[in-house]
Amino acid sequence: MPSGKKARQQRHDAAAARRGAPPPVRSKDGGGGRRFSRRTLVIAGVVLVVLIGLAVGLPLALGGGGSSSSTTSTTASGGHTVPIATLGHLVPPPALGPIGPEGIPLESGPDLAPAGSPSPNQSVDGISCQSNEQVAFHIHARLTIFVKGHQQTVPYGVGISDPQTEQTANGPFVGGGSCFSWLHTHAADGIIHIESPIQRTYTLGNFFDVWGQPLSTTQVGPVKGPVTAMLNGKAWAGDPRSIPLDAHNQVQLQVDKPLVGPQEMTNWNGL
Repeated sequence: MPSGKKARQQRHDAAAARRGAPPPVRSKDGGGGRRFSRRTLVIAGVVLVVLIGLAVGLPLALGGGGSSSSTTSTTASGGHTVPIATLGHLVPPPALGPIGPEGIPLESGPDLAPAGSPSPNQSVDGISCQSNEQVAFHIHARLTIFVKGHQQTVPYGVGISDPQTEQTANGPFVGGGSCFSWLHTHAADGIIHIESPIQRTYTLGNFFDVWGQPLSTTQVGPVKGPVTAMLNGKAWAGDPRSIPLDAHNQVQLQVDKPLVGPQEMTNWNGL
């Protein structure tokens, strides 16, 4: 650097020092370019990595991992409902039958299969058949069945061993038996009584297992063919065995065609 220019620079640095400002950092070659220390570069690199991680990880955390979350949910439940229109043409359902002994319309047609039940103290799917009805958890669901468009009846006495049937003015009613499974029927109205000592989600598959009848996508009881299921007026996509028997759920099973529109009940008569 020429002596005059060097002197001016020294005076400038001295004035900056008096003002409390640090002198500029110069490169070894005497130029005015700014240098960054190794420590500064490391810190900048760490900050950049953290920012990139946040940009990638935050949307995944907020979005629940994208499609894998919905896949897990569907797999865990075994199925889900879809619009009824996906089933195509449906014939109108038959009118509800006369009121039965539980104050619920009776179903029409022959029994799909004879009533069946485990023996006393036996268990099916962890569901016991006990001498008394268990009412710590007490809800009701309804099942209707059609085969080639014709209604079949869910018989009374399913899940009740040695059922004791009473003849009432509104039809037969099972009032006693040697044991009651936590899932059972008292009348031929399709009402499934869920009376359990513990609260849990029971499924249609559990009920058919207690009944002693098969249920799959190709068979309902003794009847084989393509099975269409509905839940609360919507089509069920998935294994019919996984349909939940929640309070006031209305389940409709159909084997073969024509497919019948949902036969829905609006008055549960206090059940």
